[in-house]
Amino acid sequence: MTLLTVWPDTDPGTVLVRTTDAAEIEAALKEHGVRFERWPVLDGVTAANAVEAYAGPVARVTETEGYILVDAMEMTPADTDEYRAKAVEFRQKFLAEHTHDDDEDRYFARGAGVFYLHVGGRVYGVLCEAGDLLSVPANTTHWFDMGTTPDYVSIRFFHDDDGWVGNFTGSDIAQSFPTFDQLMAGHRQG
Repeated sequence: MTLLTVWPDTDPGTVLVRTTDAAEIEAALKEHGVRFERWPVLDGVTAANAVEAYAGPVARVTETEGYILVDAMEMTPADTDEYRAKAVEFRQKFLAEHTHDDDEDRYFARGAGVFYLHVGGRVYGVLCEAGDLLSVPANTTHWFDMGTTPDYVSIRFFHDDDGWVGNFTGSDIAQSFPTFDQLMAGHRQG
């Protein structure tokens, strides 16, 4: 189940909002132009079959938002040096605050990740799980944490080939807020 946590951007120890209510999450994010949707969760989804498995919703988002490129990526734990190296590289890259010149639409077909949106003097931590679509508008300051052992399949939507390139702010704000692993542990405990 999705979890939204909101903090003042200067005080990660003060929680202003913590909710799993989808309507509350949608309303809070909509104020900043962020689209949040829930899709049905399908079993057996991999990067190889995700776009086909979700053909209907993918076509709707592509048509509505004007995307021309759609793909899927998968991070699956494995006891290999290659997996560990890839996980560390991805995590370090996207854990730094950045923006994109394009919207960042991600659907979590399996697993979880946290998008931290830094807007209006606050940080919105959106713990997305299977079934969640989050659309972060272009030029929104944010970072992404997939945890120390990434395990997810996500469908990604782009307007152009370079839409995923990050423009890093140089801020170290991400180091001050609870990580994916911390949020997930607290979320599971209730």
